[in-house]
Amino acid sequence: MPRHDHSPPVVLAVSSGGGHWVQLQHLSPAFEGAEVHYATTDASAAENSAADHVHVYPDANKDTPLRLIACVLRLAWLVLRIRPDAVVSTGAAGGFVAIRLARMLGARTMFIDSIANARELSISARLSLGVADRVLSQWPQVAAKTGAEYRGALI
Repeated sequence: MPRHDHSPPVVLAVSSGGGHWVQLQHLSPAFEGAEVHYATTDASAAENSAADHVHVYPDANKDTPLRLIACVLRLAWLVLRIRPDAVVSTGAAGGFVAIRLARMLGARTMFIDSIANARELSISARLSLGVADRVLSQWPQVAAKTGAEYRGALI
């Protein structure tokens, strides 16, 4: 739900670790002026971050159903507690989960697929096509054949 009290917008920026986290960090200048909460699966990245609000959630995928349940529950708690105006994710599964949950609360959402997906969208990006306000591919040929948008690359 949009804020009407002139407070800064609240952004939840979500990614798993490794390259997803690196790409998300490249977006941080775009969040200037917002209250930003980062969520990642990588506890060491969270510890080394200069950001004020960094949350850790369990890493999971379709092959780890119990961890996926824990991931969904943790992200649901974060989304309900933070009440973001916008959610931005660079992947993977947790990013889709956060986008899906935040859309139910009226947040604007964007999924940016990893630059590593040069031939096709990731599973999370494909799922996000039906949910997110915007799904971006960092490869023009992938965007052209999938319905995602191309606006350049992060790295």
